[in-house]
Amino acid sequence: MKIKEPKPFTFEAGNRAVLLLHGFTGHSADVRMLGRYLEKQGYTSHAPIYRGHGKPPEELTKATAKEWWEDVEAAYDHLKELGYDEIAVAGLSLGGVLSLKLAMNRPIKGVIPICTPIFFDNKEELSAGFRFKAKEYKQLQQKDKDTIEQEVNELMEQSDDTFDSLANLINSVREDLDTIYAPTYVLQAEEDEMINKDSANYIYDNVECDEKDLKWYEGAPHVITLSDYKDQVHVDVHQYLEKLDWSE
Repeated sequence: MKIKEPKPFTFEAGNRAVLLLHGFTGHSADVRMLGRYLEKQGYTSHAPIYRGHGKPPEELTKATAKEWWEDVEAAYDHLKELGYDEIAVAGLSLGGVLSLKLAMNRPIKGVIPICTPIFFDNKEELSAGFRFKAKEYKQLQQKDKDTIEQEVNELMEQSDDTFDSLANLINSVREDLDTIYAPTYVLQAEEDEMINKDSANYIYDNVECDEKDLKWYEGAPHVITLSDYKDQVHVDVHQYLEKLDWSE
């Protein structure tokens, strides 16, 4: 069975642009519905897919956080090359970590980290998530149960470098939160099963900007952008973007 690989997307609508960043083991579908919603509100959006994501799970173990950061820089530059001078950024989970790093390194109108880990204390949860995604992919390839088990176990043994690079990324972003001066809106699911929820308060407390806010979603899971809470997230993100100091 041939598995269709997901693609990055660009939805052009207005002069205000938003970079949308997906989570670890995810891809552009994590934020596609948010992008479509913002398009209807007159916002342009672009979502890249980081190296190793949206492909066979073996590809993810070959990728590093350094490459994912390069992919985010390239996505920002893509919007600039299309003529968008004012760019906000929103990211889910790993995408939130990368959005914070972008706010440290590039001019950003505002940053929206969503269910974003700032402590690397969830390797067990991440490993379980990666194992589940890898198994799911191999089931779609119609491999037998024993083959899937063997290949997934081999994958997990090969994933240490990827997780180490992810840890280094998260730790470095945490150490430099006080260099963020862009307006910041932290969104956090109260029933997040994947990350340390104290991350939300830590990000809010340690970014240096004067304009910052934090919203909790009671009952919501980690991948909130694909959950029953997605419509509220869409509205909240749009309302926040409307408050930013755009020139047009």
